[in-house]
Amino acid sequence: MRPASIAVVGATDRPASYGAQTLLNLEAVGFPGAVWGVNPKRSEVLGRPCVPSLADLPEPVDAVVVAIPAASVVEAVDQAGARGCGGAVVLSAGFAEVPDGVEHQRDLIAAAERHGLPVCGPNCNGIVSIPHRAVLWGDALTPHEPGPVALISQSGNVAVNALATRRGLRFHTVVASGNQAVLSAADYLGFLAREEGVAAVALYLEDDGGPRLCEALAACAESGVRVAVLKVGSSAAGARAAAAHSAALAGDQRIFRSLIEEAGGIWANDVHDLLELAKTLAVPARDRGRSGGLAIMTCSGGDSAQGADEAQRLGLELPAFTPSTRERLGPLLPPAATVANPLDYTAMIWGEGETLREIVRTVGEDPAIDLVLAFYDQFPGLTGAMSEASDAVRDGIVTGAALSPATTMICSTLPELLDDEAAWQCVQAGIPAVAGLRTGLACAAALGIRPGDPERLREIERAAQALRAADTDTEAEWLSEHESKELLRAAGVSVVDGRVVADADDAAVALDELGGWIALKLSAAGIQHKSDVGAVELGLRSETEVRSAFGRLSTLPDAATACVLAERMAAAGVELIVAARADAIVPALVIGLGGVWTEVLTDVAIVPLPADAGRVEAALRSLRGAPLLTGGRGTAPVDLGAVARLAERVGEVLVEESLELIELNPVFAAPDGAVAVDATARRRVPVATEAVAVR
Repeated sequence: MRPASIAVVGATDRPASYGAQTLLNLEAVGFPGAVWGVNPKRSEVLGRPCVPSLADLPEPVDAVVVAIPAASVVEAVDQAGARGCGGAVVLSAGFAEVPDGVEHQRDLIAAAERHGLPVCGPNCNGIVSIPHRAVLWGDALTPHEPGPVALISQSGNVAVNALATRRGLRFHTVVASGNQAVLSAADYLGFLAREEGVAAVALYLEDDGGPRLCEALAACAESGVRVAVLKVGSSAAGARAAAAHSAALAGDQRIFRSLIEEAGGIWANDVHDLLELAKTLAVPARDRGRSGGLAIMTCSGGDSAQGADEAQRLGLELPAFTPSTRERLGPLLPPAATVANPLDYTAMIWGEGETLREIVRTVGEDPAIDLVLAFYDQFPGLTGAMSEASDAVRDGIVTGAALSPATTMICSTLPELLDDEAAWQCVQAGIPAVAGLRTGLACAAALGIRPGDPERLREIERAAQALRAADTDTEAEWLSEHESKELLRAAGVSVVDGRVVADADDAAVALDELGGWIALKLSAAGIQHKSDVGAVELGLRSETEVRSAFGRLSTLPDAATACVLAERMAAAGVELIVAARADAIVPALVIGLGGVWTEVLTDVAIVPLPADAGRVEAALRSLRGAPLLTGGRGTAPVDLGAVARLAERVGEVLVEESLELIELNPVFAAPDGAVAVDATARRRVPVATEAVAVR
């Protein structure tokens, strides 16, 4: 990441080749250290000395760039390790991204492990460290001054395009990590969290990075480095539990997002937003010691309305100005302007820099305002008086921001109307400059998100690692409902009373034992959704009903491999789903409105484990359907504490028993408590292996 010497394996002067472009990039940025080419057919390439192989280097180098066909890469990595080089960046493609390259990647990993050699890639674009003028990069690159933003991208094209952007964005480090065979995004993020000059990191991910990402996020939280994340695609980890409702409600992507949000990270919806968020987060916001509101400034009524609508959609508060602020703004505004938030100061004072300075200052001094967002467009090609007026507007905002106790941002209404150099000047002045109105409001919302708790993130990682360790050499199998409930009941989870019955006579006995009002169900490992196959009879009150129900259940196709479970009917309540999953990046609790319509409602909250009752209750209150639980429209509130304690214990049992899944659906929540009516679980069991005779 900070090499003092570099060797390029595959050095050549062939135009547009990775080997040639790497050497040209090092020349363009003025890399101050020694650079060697490695090519058995050349003694010199593009002014750099060449040796036949890495073994022939006069001394080990810090970084090796490998740009040769995949079949020869492993030998080069072996030579780099044997020579004592610091690490390798493998630009070469033809590895696990294609079927024929899987073995090449396996061999590459083995070579790296033999020598303890860190490797970036393969199938990557490399590493750019601008402050150190170290460009291990085989693609297009336009040198520029260093900035506070780092980018880690599994997509090489995203990284190449980001380096070419002109929006006031300046990078410190860019890593295009490719296949991540040896080093992962978590490794780079953990390093950059402590790298001088990095204030924010943009992560573009195609996989979740594994539990180690928790430690990297914790390091960022400790050092004040903010993180924005765009993750594309979904992993297949949840497919094993596809028969469970919780897999559909909280897929791997949603659990990953819950981890990022737990860490105080910001979730991006596209690459444009990812880069703008990172650029904004890299500018320190002023902390006035309270959580205040947003003020929008613009010279256009149309922009004012758009800004107000988007702020409402994002839940951003636009407080009314205090009487004192209104009084001070009056003389600064033309008669056609209305003193309100958003503030349309009209085009009549466009270009009056000193007036705009005082408006920015006055709005920022309002005690209800913590953030001032000024819409500002700079049209390309302006000359003369129009150019001077545009510059005066920007200067007025910048000087007003310096006098204001609130954080000030600017954003253009359209992305292309943000001038690169002007935006960079704003960033240097401590003013985030964002391309596009909608993205500007999203960045304003991001500034209100607090960093995560490092210790909490490490607790989550420990739980994840414990379950992953138990996952070794195992496979998952479903438990039947009665087995699941026996396990949960023994662990102290509130489930309805019941037992397996042997025949119709035994079912009749159970009717009396369980209070005279029961349900009968088929219970087998292969039955997860009983109502779908008619494997449940509810509300049975007489011996005749019980015998008839037992007889019908006994004729079902699934009956041959199932038991019949008799259970006490539970009093009605609000139906919830409470589930815990261990097959995503971290184990997580899924809680929300449940019952047979749970996948239609999709109203769930996700809390990474461990999750104490306090966190669970806060998550329940965040649901859209929370009024059903808290006494909305005159209904009696349920015992949220009982629900939260039940869910907390479910999460603990998942980890303690090394289960893959627990799902309770529904849980009946009532004013006097909570009880699980249905339950299913998946556990890990050792993989069966064939005995081998030893002679």
